[in-house]
Amino acid sequence: MQRPTNEEYNPYFNRYIDLVKDGEYFQLLKDNTAGTVHFFRFSVVKKEDFRYTENKWTPKQIFQHIIDTERVLCYRALVAARGDKKTLLQNMEQDEYNASVDVSNKTLEELIDEFKTVRKSTTSLLASLSEAESMKCAKAEMDGQIFPISARAVGYIVIGHILHHTNTIKEKYL
Repeated sequence: MQRPTNEEYNPYFNRYIDLVKDGEYFQLLKDNTAGTVHFFRFSVVKKEDFRYTENKWTPKQIFQHIIDTERVLCYRALVAARGDKKTLLQNMEQDEYNASVDVSNKTLEELIDEFKTVRKSTTSLLASLSEAESMKCAKAEMDGQIFPISARAVGYIVIGHILHHTNTIKEKYL
């Protein structure tokens, strides 16, 4: 799967896509999966419930957000790849999602298992797409504006979104 062109997504997502290095996409995805598991298993373990300031998410909450977001993004990739031009993909209200889930009763290992399950599904969907299918775009809404989003742009956002959040954890939590 090739890197998306700028016309395939809202410029807002450059903050994620630009974090993804060049290379064969599925190897990058595999490396991202292994790196994410390793990071949360070994780097976060003693800070999993830490907040660097009031009202900020804990690393466990961030991990749940990563998992939830990947589920939403995978649906977006499916809508795009199937050529669905009617469905308007709405913004995900991340704060509402996070406020509605209690991670205090989940261990990091349980979150890692959940992540690996979601990632396996994401990988399966994206690997099943032809290059032409990966280039198809759906319609997405952000801040009242409509923009295209291709399945392959979603694939790159999936990787970059995790990199964004693990970088934040490294900078502010560890």
